This record gives sequence, C-alpha cells and structure tokens, in this order.
Amino acid sequence: MTYAELHRIYHQPFFDLLKQSRAVHEEHWPENEVQLCTLLSIKTGGCSEDCGYCAQSARYSTGVQAEKLMDTADVMERARMAKASGSTRFCMGAAWKGVRQGTQKFDQVLDIVRNVSTLGMEVCVTLGELGEEEAQQLKSAGVTAYNHNIDTSPDHYPNIVSSHTFDDRLRTIRNAQDAGMSVCCGGILGLGEGIEDRLKMLEVLANFNPQPESVPINALMAMKGTPLEDEKMVDSFAMIRMIATTRIAIPRAKVRLSAGRLQMSREAQALAFFAGANSIFYGDKLLTAGNPRANEDMALLRDLGLTPQGSNPDMAAPDVDYSKPMSPCVMTEEAVHSCGCGDL
Repeated sequence: MTYAELHRIYHQPFFDLLKQSRAVHEEHWPENEVQLCTLLSIKTGGCSEDCGYCAQSARYSTGVQAEKLMDTADVMERARMAKASGSTRFCMGAAWKGVRQGTQKFDQVLDIVRNVSTLGMEVCVTLGELGEEEAQQLKSAGVTAYNHNIDTSPDHYPNIVSSHTFDDRLRTIRNAQDAGMSVCCGGILGLGEGIEDRLKMLEVLANFNPQPESVPINALMAMKGTPLEDEKMVDSFAMIRMIATTRIAIPRAKVRLSAGRLQMSREAQALAFFAGANSIFYGDKLLTAGNPRANEDMALLRDLGLTPQGSNPDMAAPDVDYSKPMSPCVMTEEAVHSCGCGDL
C-alpha cells in the first residue's frame, strides 16, 4: 500500500474511516475477541542506546535503576501468574542494544524461553538487535514472535535515535522473519512527528513481506528525564484514526492498543476496539510505565461483549509472498524506485 493510498484513507471523514475499518475487521476477525498479552521487563535499565523516549537509557537521569537479567525461576513465576490471570501471550523485554550468541546473557535468555514455552502461551521477546544465528536459536528455543518496533518514519527516526539507524531495525526484522518467527512491529505516536511521518511509518509496515503478525500502536508516555519529557499527550481521535488505518492496511494483523491506554477513557478504548484493535497489554505495568488494572480491563471487555482470545503457541509465521521483494525497505522515493516497492 502506498503513502498516497494511506493518506486518502486516513483523511476521510471520521465515521467513513470507522465504517471502512470495521468492515475489514469483521471480514478477517469475525469473532468478538481480544488477545490479552502480558509484558515483563526481564532486564531493566542501563541500556547503552539513546532512544529519546526511553526511561531505560543509561544516558538520561530518569530514576530507573539498572538491574541484572532476571533468573529463570523468577520469570517463570511471573509467567505462571500471567497465564492464571488470562494472558495468552507472554512478552519479555530486555534493555540492551542486542544479543550475541555464545554470551552468558544470551544463553540465559534461551533457557528462559525454553522454560516459558512449556506453559502453553505464545512467547514473545524483544531483545534489541538480532543477527541471523541468534534469530535461529531463539526460534528453536520456542519464541513465537519477535517484537522490534520501527517507532516512526524513516525521515523522522534520526531525530529520535542516533545510536543505531532505521536500517538496523529493518535488518533485525528481516533476520527474525527469515528464522520463521512472527514479527510484532509497530510504532509510537507523539514523538514530535507529523501525520505524514505516521503514515510513512505505516507504509513501511504495510510493505513488509510478510506483513507483521501483530502491530502495536503506542502513544508516547512522556518520561521525566528523557529528551521527549515535554511532548504533549496524543489525542484519542488521532490514535483511533491510526488504528483504523492500520487495520485497513494490514488486515490480518493483530492491532495492539498499547502504551498510552492508561490515558484513554473507556469510551475512547471502545472506539479503538470498534476501529480494529484486537489486542492489549494486560496487567498494571508495562516495561516502566503504568497500565490499566486487569480487573478494569475485564470489566470493559464484558461491557463491550468481547472475550479473551485463546492461546496459539504453535502459531505459524505469516507466509512470504514470493512475487514481492523479500526485504523490508526504507520507503523513501529513492528506495521505492530502487527496489520496486512502488509497483506492489
């Protein structure tokens, strides 16, 4: 899908957009279900990266203390609690630049994954940059999906992060897909970007081959001490427009209403579900930010007639379309011309 198509979809009258996204949602997701996911930080703080929104960067004074990688037994306790509370996907995040095979921390992560995968939940990890060998080992250990957000548009990305490039993000995503893992990949609204950047980000996501299995749409939760601490809260209608446009552009993905949900009213969340969101992070904490309480979420789902989606730990990654380019690419005009994505 091209930027021009996304621009036309996004900017149509609000209720026309919702009507279109709802029709797409009902075609591909006819059950009234929402996936409940739990996110656990297994290694918090002390990250060498300089992502301008992140309280875990060692470069900023945010009050987040660096912690060592959690023991497998402690992670298992949290995973069992998540399963008992209704979560069907357990996501584990580590604050570091990336992982490398043969290191103690990567071997420990693999042990954690092997153990969590015995619980019958989908297993997702977000560990930073990932090479080909590391991706293969994570898949073999039992990882269902790899999360690696692209955050914003290729053009705006250097304004947010300087310690790695947008192409580095795409390389990790390609390695995860080539290893047979599903990719959970989305972005963050409220990083000082414009609507154009949001749609260019979505253009990149929509042209992944295969498209992401799940797409988190986050609203920045401005953290004190980070370069983006003074950014304004994202308007709920802007969030819902983006969710609706994402549903239309990537119809088979789970669209996850993610960070920033704590700042949304019940009514705004209901509109987001109507527009095409069908996954949430469940539990009162994300990596370092707050989240609605589990009992509040279950009450909202009951009021809306929505039920938790069942677990699918053996879920296969989306199929590659071999008639299209294999690698995710930066959707600048030059890149579109060179790779042929403009012909998709």
